[in-house]
Amino acid sequence: MTKRVIFTEKAPKPIGPYSQAILVPPGWIFISGQIPINPKTGEIVGNDIKTQTRQVLENIKAILNAVGASMEDVVKVTVFLKNIKMFPDFNQVYAKYFKKDPPARTTVEVSNLPKGVLIEIDAIVYKEGIKI
Repeated sequence: MTKRVIFTEKAPKPIGPYSQAILVPPGWIFISGQIPINPKTGEIVGNDIKTQTRQVLENIKAILNAVGASMEDVVKVTVFLKNIKMFPDFNQVYAKYFKKDPPARTTVEVSNLPKGVLIEIDAIVYKEGIKI
């Protein structure tokens, strides 16, 4: 199997032994779970779900832009929320990033997340024509 590691300075550097994303022919992109880290400062952004959701989705967008893909190419996301009661506020921000034909999605509540954040999102993307 041929694969390519995707890395961009416009998204947070991995905080462990993983890649920001992996590209696998013929155009599959697997984005690791993103948390609300500002890529410029390395710091967690915000203490509310709306701010943190926005940062996570901007991080995902930056990774996609690095290989010529967009949020419209996302086919599946998994959302991990520290408190499911935050779902309506999360969903309000999320909807702004996926206005047309939103991806399939799973949302679950978890007991804890890295660095104590409120949200983490991973994504599966398909973009035809991306080269390794």
